[in-house]
Amino acid sequence: MKIRTEISIAPSINKIDQRKRVFSVGSCFAEEIAQRLVEVGIPTLSNPLGVLYNPLSIEECVERACSERGVCRGELMCRGDMWFSLSTHGVFDNPNPKEVEKGINDAICHAHTELEKSEWVILTLGTAWVYEHKGQVVANCHKLPAKEFSRRLMTVEEVVRTLWRTIAHLSGKKIILTISPVRYVGDGLEGNAVSKAILRLAVEEVVASAKASGECVGYFPSYEIFIDDLRDYRYYGDDMVHPSKVGVEYVWEKFCETFLTREALANGELFARLRSACEHRPLHPESEEYRTFRYSTLQKALSLQKLFPNNEIAESYVKYFAQ
Repeated sequence: MKIRTEISIAPSINKIDQRKRVFSVGSCFAEEIAQRLVEVGIPTLSNPLGVLYNPLSIEECVERACSERGVCRGELMCRGDMWFSLSTHGVFDNPNPKEVEKGINDAICHAHTELEKSEWVILTLGTAWVYEHKGQVVANCHKLPAKEFSRRLMTVEEVVRTLWRTIAHLSGKKIILTISPVRYVGDGLEGNAVSKAILRLAVEEVVASAKASGECVGYFPSYEIFIDDLRDYRYYGDDMVHPSKVGVEYVWEKFCETFLTREALANGELFARLRSACEHRPLHPESEEYRTFRYSTLQKALSLQKLFPNNEIAESYVKYFAQ
């Protein structure tokens, strides 16, 4: 008896493995996928400026990373004794504006380097709602009073234009567009539904146009997997907003089936075992048994390093077990 409508995703012609690098930008769901890519040994940089939700803030992050356009003192704001940028996450906030400026610009410089080396880019759109402060779209409100912001809904056409500008910055990259399954209940369930619909229509138009013009831009249905395949609150966390671990794992399995080669999956299991070995805390670290364990694990790490000589994840495991 068929009790659910399991989604069927056509495997991608282009594949990702441990020889490739990935740059991931967008909602907190983008970080979930990025974390799992790293766990299976695929070098991935996620959200260098912090979690981003709307297409305009994602575009700004990509543009800054491509051009190395840093922030200047005039772009910063102060609340109480803390300085910050409305374009970045609160992790950069600091009482010293010079430290804020340096922290953000160092992150942009690192993002530029990683993006240049990355063959793949994942853009995860969260919402079509944007908040503006004096006409500037913000990535984070930094707990400023709500009265200082205006809120509006992007149109399908505006999202399409924004995505094309973002793609233009990423010339030569293979791009995966996806929509976050996170439910933004702060927008109201009706507002969330309208927002997701706008994003989905815009992405559909962009992917169809890209296909017609021969550009490598595809869509991965994270949103549909939750809405139409899993379709149950047990796949959300206690807040009924964010996907649960089980739900994310299911999406990750679908992502692997779509984009990873069989070799990448097999090698990913080896990387995952090395990660687990790093997290192992022995009762008797001076014992012969533990020394033997570290030596054998080092050999496995060396094998992966030889197979993937430019993979810093493999290199990090070699350094750890060679100590």
